[in-house]
Amino acid sequence: MPSTHPSVEAMPCILGIDVAKDTVVLHDSASGQTLTIANSPGPLKKALATFVHAELVICEATGGYERATLDAALAVGIAAHKAEPARVKAFIRSHGGYAKTDAIDARWLARYGQDRFHTLQRWQPADPRRLALAGLVRYRQDLLKQRTQAKNRRKAPGSEPVADLLDDMVQFLDSQLVALDKTIAATIASLPEIAQAERVLRGVAGFGPVVSRGLLALMPELGALSRRQAASLSGLAPHPRDSGQSRQHRHMRGGRTELRPLLFMAALTAARVNPALCGFYERLCAAGKPKRLALAAVARKLIIIANTLLRPITNQKQLT
Repeated sequence: MPSTHPSVEAMPCILGIDVAKDTVVLHDSASGQTLTIANSPGPLKKALATFVHAELVICEATGGYERATLDAALAVGIAAHKAEPARVKAFIRSHGGYAKTDAIDARWLARYGQDRFHTLQRWQPADPRRLALAGLVRYRQDLLKQRTQAKNRRKAPGSEPVADLLDDMVQFLDSQLVALDKTIAATIASLPEIAQAERVLRGVAGFGPVVSRGLLALMPELGALSRRQAASLSGLAPHPRDSGQSRQHRHMRGGRTELRPLLFMAALTAARVNPALCGFYERLCAAGKPKRLALAAVARKLIIIANTLLRPITNQKQLT
């Protein structure tokens, strides 16, 4: 369990908040106070308003349940950071922490905030319409997975007793996808900046409506990143695994895993119809690279191209 440092003057005051569905546990690094609060806007605002000395609220991404805490912090004028759980977990392990309760987690979050106070990105609320678009796209991905599972089960041996039910399920999911696509298109049409960005992306051979809308919904930072950041955030950056004289294969990991299938789908098309990328793909295959590795390289080029093409739109938005 982390200890509370007495030198408050040398350390920023952090409110570490461990979020659950119904309650949150708050730890104040200045006073050492720990309390439990209902996870709803009213109680959170009332509680946070008493910590006017706090410099930062920090909580982990918790499937959306952290949103009330972040909104409450913003409402009372305290900066906030939404931490990646994997980074917090690695931080705790690096300090030898193994005990786990909600109160202990809140204390670790406060200490994490103190250690990295100046490098943590401050949270800003997204446009509600963009959040709605991301929710629609994620739900579409869920429906596609369900349809694929139903189709695979329908083809599997022994499916005859439930064949009619599976056929009905696939038909229902198809109708849901059609309706959802119309809703996604209407949502994009209500966002002029997103609609413009979609038109730009659709001009690239390989980017169809599904891929373009998925990228814009799930990667709103596109256009404001470096090429390395774009590849890493999309989960397509090959990370080195070298030690001493050992040089192991570099594997793609991390990033937003829901983006990788979209970009591989775009790469499959681009490797056939995009003149520049088709030649690039064929050269990699001719050099003996596995086809999956060559497709990953094409996908990486596609996300870098998309980031470059959307940069003028992002810069224009920042100027206005």
